[in-house]
Amino acid sequence: MHEKERHRIILSAVQEKPVVTVQELVDLTDSSEATIRRDIAALHVQKRLRRVRGGAEAITPPQFVGLAGRPFSVNETINTSKKRAIAREAVELCKDGEPIIINGGTTTFQMVHFLASRRMPIFTNSFPIAEHLLKHSKNTVMLSGGTIYREQNIILSPFDNDVTRNFYARRMFMGAQGLAPLGLMEADPLLIQAEQKLIDQADELVVLVDSSKFRQRSSLILCGLARISTVITDEDIEDRDAAMLEAAGVSLIVAKGTAQSASQSREGSSLQA
Repeated sequence: MHEKERHRIILSAVQEKPVVTVQELVDLTDSSEATIRRDIAALHVQKRLRRVRGGAEAITPPQFVGLAGRPFSVNETINTSKKRAIAREAVELCKDGEPIIINGGTTTFQMVHFLASRRMPIFTNSFPIAEHLLKHSKNTVMLSGGTIYREQNIILSPFDNDVTRNFYARRMFMGAQGLAPLGLMEADPLLIQAEQKLIDQADELVVLVDSSKFRQRSSLILCGLARISTVITDEDIEDRDAAMLEAAGVSLIVAKGTAQSASQSREGSSLQA
């Protein structure tokens, strides 16, 4: 990740939370601790943030505390071709007239391109998903109520009496920050609370994650593997991760044409470094 992009993410993060730790910024940018400390020092000198012990804070404290995790605009540039192929497989599971829920995220957002010719009731908490479907499809779209979190482009409500409880879905499609033997992982408690309400409204839970998500972890568990019906991922999934899903009784769909060559992997690693 280039320095300008890292600085943009760091500055965005300190505007979302009172204090952001070095480790949180390492996770957000996939950079080393030494790199993040240098970035914080440079931005401190430029008076764009204030360096504190173990992290950084905004010069002007945020008026509105946002969600933990990378911004939507950053995530949508990562593994885009894999996400699109995964989304194509997800839409293949859908039938016209069948109600579905699509949770906000950059992988689930790719589903909109393949839903253009479909006709079904769709409930979502994603502002960009709803906007795209309204403009480019004839699907019936229902939005959840609540606060719009700009960085993640998602609508969340902490209240039980929102419209979520009034929608039934055959399937719910969602991404996640990580997927491990303990289950689906997310980074923010409010996100966990809202997504658990959505999961309760669907018969089947279909998880869309590229293979890198099997190596990512968080301190918060959204749900166990037993609640997941199907996982859709790419061809770079490792055998141990496929075996983990099989042992848990989770169906696995691998999107074709998504394998990353060794040379591409090396090139990507050198660019990140």
